[in-house]
Amino acid sequence: MEYLNGLIDLPWWGYIVAALALTHVTIASVTIFLHRHQAHRALDLHPIPSHFFRFWLWLTTGMVTKEWAAIHRKHHAFCETPDDPHSPQVLGIKKVLGEGAELYRAASKDKRIMEKYGHGTPDDWLERNVYTRHSAKGIMLMAIIDILLFGPAGISIWAVQMMWIPLFAAGVINGIGHYWGYRNFECEDASTNIFPWGILIGGEELHNNHHTFGSSAKLSNKWFEFDIGWMYIRILETFGLAKVRRVAPSVKEIAAKPVCDDESLQAIIANRYEIASKYAKELRETVTAEIEKLRQSAKLPQLEGFNPVKKMRVWLKQDAKDTPVHEREKLQALLQHSNVLETIYQMRQELTQLWERSSASKEQLVKQLQDWCHRAETSGIEPLREFAQRLRCYAMA
Repeated sequence: MEYLNGLIDLPWWGYIVAALALTHVTIASVTIFLHRHQAHRALDLHPIPSHFFRFWLWLTTGMVTKEWAAIHRKHHAFCETPDDPHSPQVLGIKKVLGEGAELYRAASKDKRIMEKYGHGTPDDWLERNVYTRHSAKGIMLMAIIDILLFGPAGISIWAVQMMWIPLFAAGVINGIGHYWGYRNFECEDASTNIFPWGILIGGEELHNNHHTFGSSAKLSNKWFEFDIGWMYIRILETFGLAKVRRVAPSVKEIAAKPVCDDESLQAIIANRYEIASKYAKELRETVTAEIEKLRQSAKLPQLEGFNPVKKMRVWLKQDAKDTPVHEREKLQALLQHSNVLETIYQMRQELTQLWERSSASKEQLVKQLQDWCHRAETSGIEPLREFAQRLRCYAMA
């Protein structure tokens, strides 16, 4: 009767390790194949890993590539609106966290979503006749494999595999990743980085970074962040099994130029979220000191429910149109009590004009940038002067 215990005999902790290892392969398949390769075309995959990922996802999730990619693309197109398939800002965090898989299934039945957003996904014989037509049979085959390998413990391992993606991908990433966490960039949605070390969910923890640079194959951005999915991609690339197509743009500093030029303009526009983040960071001490000065002189307006220092850091990262309506009155109340804060904020908003879609020619935008730098350098605010000088050194990396 020993065969009933499975082909692999492990200590109790070995079964836990096996379950975590198998689910990690699934997470890697989702983030590398479905997300970065299929939905965003951030990298190309060799047929060998590409088909392995398809086969593994059929065994462990039953998800159809076209459906997943289409739903995710629509999520980006209509993020945080009523047309978003799974926004906690619209539907509530409890619903997305607890019913994320149900929201996915409901969206997958909408043929309009599939037709509009499902283009470019696999459409070969296996996809049509096995992975899509018999999507549920893969997970049953996985159950049989787990039981054969691990015996009765295989049932528990299989159960963990089946709940992993609905819980972490459909629930945690789509729910918590748009509700709680830290933000490197004030992009136009509510996406957050759940945790700086993207290991448990394959790097998807860095969700704010992803929504800011949606077509990037690399999800980490700051020096302290780690994206294990990117590590796997680099390993595949080393062996000729993947080719990165796009990563987030970055700037380099070159020798200072007397005036801004086209190269400076291109670097600033391409890295606008990074520029906005740097602006808020480099003006932070000045803003803090000015608010403290207002507090000591009893001129600081009462902003109920707001920490003026923290909120100013956020407002300086945002374009004015992205500041919530209920915050704008408090922002103006703060600015009218300080010429320094008013100057810092207005100069930040003038940068927006460089990267907004407009009818201005490249020459006109370069002239606007030159004028902005001149006014910043003569503003009397030392960090603002230093920031303007640094802008003149920027070029595309």
